[in-house]
Amino acid sequence: MPKPTASDGQQTVAKAPCVLISGGIVATAGRFAQWYFGAYSIVAGVFVCLLEYPRGRRRKGSTMERCGQKYMAAVVKLFGPLTRNYYVRAVLHLLLSVPAGFLLATILGTVCLAIASGIYLLAAIRGEQWMPIEHKPKERPQAEDIKQPPSNPPPRPPAEARKKPSEDEAAAGGGPQVNPIPVTDEVV
Repeated sequence: MPKPTASDGQQTVAKAPCVLISGGIVATAGRFAQWYFGAYSIVAGVFVCLLEYPRGRRRKGSTMERCGQKYMAAVVKLFGPLTRNYYVRAVLHLLLSVPAGFLLATILGTVCLAIASGIYLLAAIRGEQWMPIEHKPKERPQAEDIKQPPSNPPPRPPAEARKKPSEDEAAAGGGPQVNPIPVTDEVV
C-alpha cells in the first residue's frame, strides 16, 4: 500500500477552510456573544482557501491544474519559502485555528485546520514541499515521425495472415483487379 502524501491530503486540507467559513457565518449572522471570533474565522478561512487553491506538482505522474490556478500560483511562488515549505504551512494552519476554537460554531473548523496542520507536518517530515505546476512546451512532430496511412481498407487481417504477392503478380505489376461479375449501367 503506498504511503499517503500531502497531495493526497489536499482534499482534507481544502475542506477545512470551507467548514471554518461556514461556522464563522453562523456565528456572525446569529450574533453570538463572541461574534468577532466568527468574523475572524471568515477572514482566516478565506486566507487559507486562497493559500490552498493552487495545486502543487506531484513527484510522480501528472497533476491537473485548476481553473485560474496560474494567478494564485504566482502569488504563492512570490512569497517563496513562507508558502512553499510544509513546516511553515503546518505552523500557520495551527496558529490560525487557535482563535477560532473559542466559539462553539467554529470549533469544527478548528479541528479541521488542526488535522490539516498534522497532515502538513507529516508531509514536511517526509521531505515534501509545494512545487508549482510547470508547463512543458509541446513538441511538434517531425516530418520523419509521421507514418503513412494504411493502404488496405478496414477490416484488416493481422500482418501474418495478409496475402503476400506472389512472384507472378509482382512481375505483372499488380495491375487493377478484374471483377468476375460484369457490371452494366442502365440509364432509363
